[in-house]
Amino acid sequence: MEYSETNRLSRLAAILIQFQTRKIITAFHLAEKFQVSKRTIYRDIKSLEQAGVPILTEEGKGYTLMEGYKIPPVMFTENQANTLILAEQLVLKNKDSSFIKDYSEAIDKIKALLRQSEKDKANLLSERTRYEQNINRERNSNNLSELQFSLTNYSLVKMEYIDESNKTTNRLIEPFALLSTENWLLVAWCRLRKDFRYFRLDRINKLEILLEKFKPHNMSLQEFFNKYH
Repeated sequence: MEYSETNRLSRLAAILIQFQTRKIITAFHLAEKFQVSKRTIYRDIKSLEQAGVPILTEEGKGYTLMEGYKIPPVMFTENQANTLILAEQLVLKNKDSSFIKDYSEAIDKIKALLRQSEKDKANLLSERTRYEQNINRERNSNNLSELQFSLTNYSLVKMEYIDESNKTTNRLIEPFALLSTENWLLVAWCRLRKDFRYFRLDRINKLEILLEKFKPHNMSLQEFFNKYH
């Protein structure tokens, strides 16, 4: 088999993984990812359809894979998937581009194992987590996993928080994002202050995830930075 044909078959398999990783995907995204023209992607989509892959077109949005198509059984709990997303942020700081590429492809395959609802949560957490390398500084937290869960499930959180003046207050918060600089920070809407606030995770004394849900804050992390900084 010629290299070009082998390369095309490899790309078709990779495109299928992309469909299983995201709910909606565009020809532009695929063309950029695989460094080919959109015309090539259109041909690839047609080939997959002819092979029996149920690809649906959503006008003005892109392509989507029919729900449930060859999705393997879930192999990870939600917390385990969240841990992998956090690990992905650490890997993205590595300076070895080949290592980043291999790990990113592995994460794509892992995401493909998740049900659509869990896949959406994994993508949300990935988009709402930022990790900056800061060697020789500690990041102490016993609540990271719980806050990841509340962020992706839109669960209201009740916590006892110690502020910079060492004053303890009770807060009801709506988790929005997780950042790591010199320490882990939670970005959340504080119902007490009626605004977004930053909370150091090592200052959280007690934390309880409530059954009550909050309305999602429909903006990206970059949009948040643009608006509040």
